[in-house]
Amino acid sequence: MSEHGRACCTPGRTGAGPEPVTLAAPGAARVVQAPPEPLGPSQHTAALTSLRGGSFLMGTEDAEGFPADGEGPVREVHLAPFEIDTYAVTNARFADFADRTGYVTEAERFGWSYVFARFLPAELRRSSRRPEQTPWWCGVPGADWRHPEGPGSSLDDRADHPVVHVSWSDAEAYAHWAGLRLPTEAEWEYAARGGLAGARYPWGDELTPDGEHRCNIWQGSFPSKNTGEDGYLGTAPVDAYEPNGFGLYNVSGNVWEWCADWFSADWHTRPDARRKNPDGPPSGTSRVMRGGSYMCHRSYCNRYRVAARSSNEPDSSGGNIGFRCAR
Repeated sequence: MSEHGRACCTPGRTGAGPEPVTLAAPGAARVVQAPPEPLGPSQHTAALTSLRGGSFLMGTEDAEGFPADGEGPVREVHLAPFEIDTYAVTNARFADFADRTGYVTEAERFGWSYVFARFLPAELRRSSRRPEQTPWWCGVPGADWRHPEGPGSSLDDRADHPVVHVSWSDAEAYAHWAGLRLPTEAEWEYAARGGLAGARYPWGDELTPDGEHRCNIWQGSFPSKNTGEDGYLGTAPVDAYEPNGFGLYNVSGNVWEWCADWFSADWHTRPDARRKNPDGPPSGTSRVMRGGSYMCHRSYCNRYRVAARSSNEPDSSGGNIGFRCAR
């Protein structure tokens, strides 16, 4: 695969290149919020899908994969029954949370977030700072979940799109409030596979069977031209395309989804690594993301495959990162 294997993934908040991208005022302290009080177990559960768990084959040794990411080896993992969101958390659901609790996301507190450059008006695109290694991303002051493309943008006609510009910490806060949690990486992959053993995608091994687009990813030449042949240039509604065999929508493409685990490329290869309900290493510097996004293209970030992995710093956010919850 390309040497640019991580290129379309959102950079960390401190930047992806040798020169950090720091837009907060010098000396500004990060303010940590206490998690909102749980809403209660009887609400925000209508969109959960119950899965029976059991044994499945996790990981891949696919020639299209990235061994350095720790995608392999294939190993048998056993999971207890659990429930997981049928859809990624939408703007409407997150707005309900924020309005009820007064929660302020990390992007709002930092005062900026990453936006794909081609989504910005020319003046804002020119004035925004860019990571050296991924210059198609702009650190935009005022970009947050309510303003996905920065000042002047809004959520008009996007209530049913996945919320973006949410950090891992924001996703964890929402899940806690809703009486839920983030899925472990193993739960996420089990759910995304939809019952298919060893398949490359949630629907099989062919990306576009019979010419049909099954997910929202980059079409064309990355990063210069997205033809939108799959129907979308940015995010798509959370119920777009056909669901997988378990009835879950958009587990490939659309937005990256945070998982509970700390990221490690080799923790699961240790002789003492858990194979029953694994939950990753006890500590780390970045959290697991799964599923790929509308920014993924085979030439640069072939990580919309069901076993593909990525990660980011827990306080990072961007226009292609969201989440779904589990219980």
